[in-house]
Amino acid sequence: MRIAVVGAGGVGGYFGARLAAAGHEVTFVARGRHLEAIRERGLLVRSPLGDLKVPATSVVATIAELEPADIVLVAVKLWDTEDVAAQLRDVMDERTRVISLQNGVRKDAVLRRHLPAQAVWGGACYISAAIEEPGIVSHRGTLQKMVFGPYGDVDTSHADAFLDACVSSGIEAELSSDIERVIWEKFVFLVGLSAMTTAVRQPIGVIRSDVHSRELLRDVMAEAVHVGRAAGVRLDPEFADERLAFCDTLPAAMTSSMHNDLTQGNRLELPWLSGSVVSLGRQFGIPTPRNRTIADVLAPYELGRPHPDR
Repeated sequence: MRIAVVGAGGVGGYFGARLAAAGHEVTFVARGRHLEAIRERGLLVRSPLGDLKVPATSVVATIAELEPADIVLVAVKLWDTEDVAAQLRDVMDERTRVISLQNGVRKDAVLRRHLPAQAVWGGACYISAAIEEPGIVSHRGTLQKMVFGPYGDVDTSHADAFLDACVSSGIEAELSSDIERVIWEKFVFLVGLSAMTTAVRQPIGVIRSDVHSRELLRDVMAEAVHVGRAAGVRLDPEFADERLAFCDTLPAAMTSSMHNDLTQGNRLELPWLSGSVVSLGRQFGIPTPRNRTIADVLAPYELGRPHPDR
């Protein structure tokens, strides 16, 4: 298949490299020092499942340089979604399907503002990977899964073909008939993990072991469940308790990408995580005091490390 990957960071770099190694025609869109390094040496993915090397010819600097693809994987930070969607419109044909592997529950609505609705599929991924240094992506652990699917009752033959491409590339993949629920289930957990590890500045082991922070973690996730159900998503009413139990199985040292962004002084995806719970709660009349507190506490860091004169 012909596949374009917009964003060659941890997520896009890993899954794109797996597909490329299996012989699919993969083109990455990258920028900055990462782009320069890939152009010089190719993209190296270090993984416990085996290292992967993608040639230097597989990368471009802009979306405008892409040829129409069968599948476009979007793996940029959430604040870049609007700009990416507007640019993709000019490099798609009638067969192109776009799958966002980003976090959050509003990403596909943003894509559909610029692209044909039938061209946007839902997607979620489960992996811990990041840029180790320009030109090198590090995959941490062995978890690497992608779940995707069209919205509504449509012909899934194209989706079946991409599923086969993923599985034959060594990616654990699943085609979902209820992708909206899948995205929200990941969102509930991610909101809890990101909010708590970032606001408390501690890994999940510390948070789940303290009675007060454990209760706060559960409440943050429960608010997301209530909002999702109000939006019509088929979430189990007890899903927050199930996710809390799941948190007890995680490595004690686990944090989140938002926690890492905070410690590095980078911009945060806060408006698309706890911020989304708050804004959607307001829309549907659902109280979200726990997530609002998290969003307020972290607000000074939203655009990166705050400066006294900002």
